[in-house]
Amino acid sequence: MANVVLVAGASGLVGAATVERFLRDGWDVVATSRRKPELSTSRQYRFIPLDLTDRSACETASATLKDVTHLVYTAVYEKPGLVRGWTDDDQMQTNLAMLRNLLEPLSRAAELRHVTILQGTKAYGVHLHRVPIPARERQSRDKHANFYWLQEDYLKETAASAGFDFTIMRPQIIVGPNVGVAMNLPPVIGVYAAICRETGLPFGFPGGASYVWQAVDCRLVADAIRWAAEAAAAAGQHFNLTNGEVAEWRDLWPSFAQALGLEPGPDRPTRLAEFLPTQAEVWDRIVRANGLRPTSLNDVLGESHHYADFCFAYGATDPPPPALVSSIKIKQAGFGGVCDTEESFRHWFDVLVNRKILPPVR
Repeated sequence: MANVVLVAGASGLVGAATVERFLRDGWDVVATSRRKPELSTSRQYRFIPLDLTDRSACETASATLKDVTHLVYTAVYEKPGLVRGWTDDDQMQTNLAMLRNLLEPLSRAAELRHVTILQGTKAYGVHLHRVPIPARERQSRDKHANFYWLQEDYLKETAASAGFDFTIMRPQIIVGPNVGVAMNLPPVIGVYAAICRETGLPFGFPGGASYVWQAVDCRLVADAIRWAAEAAAAAGQHFNLTNGEVAEWRDLWPSFAQALGLEPGPDRPTRLAEFLPTQAEVWDRIVRANGLRPTSLNDVLGESHHYADFCFAYGATDPPPPALVSSIKIKQAGFGGVCDTEESFRHWFDVLVNRKILPPVR
């Protein structure tokens, strides 16, 4: 039986990278999302536009997907303002419904062998309290309301009844090229740099107190998902996922400045979620002057400027509690991928320039 993977949420950070990764290995790929993913490959795949909140549409689509053997579910629903939604019951229930709307009819229509879903460091309660260092997958479930638990419990129940394996990935801060998404920092940093250059503002770090953090390149997440699709050691497991190193924003800022054609400035505490929306006219001027894609500031940022404030610890005078996870488990299971965090950001800045989202470096 041929390997056929369905990637749900294919226009997002992990989804688009996952489509490319499976195509590279010769799999048949079906991608579904509300908008078509932007890919760097010319390999052919099938795209189904689909709103996962529409149960009837999911039923109809699933009836055409009887050949699917693997599901990679990367879709997520985030409310405007982002961080407030992380404790919002309606947002949690919507995310559960989206997974159920797809997986319930798909598990009836297709002979699924494996399903991968995503969680993250919020599984350890990083958005609510200090977490153990390092956070490990073997720890007891953190006692707080989270759509992760709703999806996980539903997935386990469905896997047991339908007879497929599953893997749950917990990536740290994911880095990639996607614009208009909820949580991606390179477009935010790139837009901030372009506005600073256009207006003469210093390109200073806009956040708060320094702290050590971890990230993971979206390509590395896709590599891990591809590995888990056929690795016996991945069945029924949770895996933390990082680039394999730690980083600090102020230490990286000069490299970011150089990559974006600027000199690094002194710290400039700025709530990007408030500042950047006021610069829409400046951004439109940058787009016209540089022949960029006619993309509005809103459509570039999505909700990621709120995420940037969170990641940069804007407003914090003391370092936030460290939120470092162990990635030993996935390495012991057989996946050893790593990535240079600095090079990851610089790579995606270049991609955004080449895609004419960001202006060229002068």
